[in-house]
Amino acid sequence: MSSVITPTIDVHLSGSDLRRALEHDVRAGLTSRPKQIPPVYFYDDRGSRLFDEITRLPEYYPTRAERSILDAHAKDIVSASLADVLVELGAGTCHKSRLLLDAMQSTGRLRRFVPLDVSDTTLWEAATALSQEYPGLEVNAVVGDFHRHLGHLPIDGTRLFAFLGGTIGNLDPEERQRFFTDLGEAMASDDRLLLGTDLVKDRARLVNAYDDAAGVTAEFNRNVLHVLNRELGADFDPARFEHVARWNEVDHRIEMWLRSTEEQHIHVADLDLDVEFAAGEEMLTEISTKFSPGPLAAELGGYGLVVESMWPSDGDEFLLTLARRA
Repeated sequence: MSSVITPTIDVHLSGSDLRRALEHDVRAGLTSRPKQIPPVYFYDDRGSRLFDEITRLPEYYPTRAERSILDAHAKDIVSASLADVLVELGAGTCHKSRLLLDAMQSTGRLRRFVPLDVSDTTLWEAATALSQEYPGLEVNAVVGDFHRHLGHLPIDGTRLFAFLGGTIGNLDPEERQRFFTDLGEAMASDDRLLLGTDLVKDRARLVNAYDDAAGVTAEFNRNVLHVLNRELGADFDPARFEHVARWNEVDHRIEMWLRSTEEQHIHVADLDLDVEFAAGEEMLTEISTKFSPGPLAAELGGYGLVVESMWPSDGDEFLLTLARRA
């Protein structure tokens, strides 16, 4: 029987790095037109709990659809990749990782797991648990940002890079280009990318997934204001902002906004910043681009990535794509 291997953790992102990023992003976002706050700041402990609740709502299909593909095709995916190292970008609690780890273990090829995320506490807890669950597995956690630290990932072995959950849709076209360019430079010729993308579908179904009847997504959206109040000494009153979710037909994406219900003045103490909101003014908090298989393959090709296989969910709601470097 294999013994438990103590996990390791490489830290490329400190608390002061995260603080500087927060201050920069909020100052830039609140002084831009339209105002905007990156969605990464939804996810404090409360925001993470709210999002977990969202994934179980009847309107929110992406998590269930992606899970159904992994349940049905995880073995096909790992067999096609021939990987012995799983790298998960934005790993979080590593729940979905287990389906791929199980499939890799069943082939006898599983050797190492490299989860990357910005939260050292969450990552270390997940790494410790996985080391116990998979005796003999090397777990090398990496605290970092997939926008900046792909070149710092361990390079030995044949790697399967998993970027799941439709997170790629949160990046605008310029950010996607930078991400895929950096990833292509980090990948070796025998590495593979497993990419999860939400697909274009009935517009009402898309909007409802981001504007549920119970109002959980609305509370999740407003949570970013609680984060700014706590972390930067802002004086937002979340009750004075309405949740808005709409479909942008031109860019094929859902957009989440916070709409000021009245004219109001906001002070952000830690930034010494004063911000005015007009009645009805909206602030962008998240985009979620939806894809179609053909254009997605063409976009990946433009970044030097060749699609090898695609696995859609039942009803063509979600898609997992396996790609390699050209």
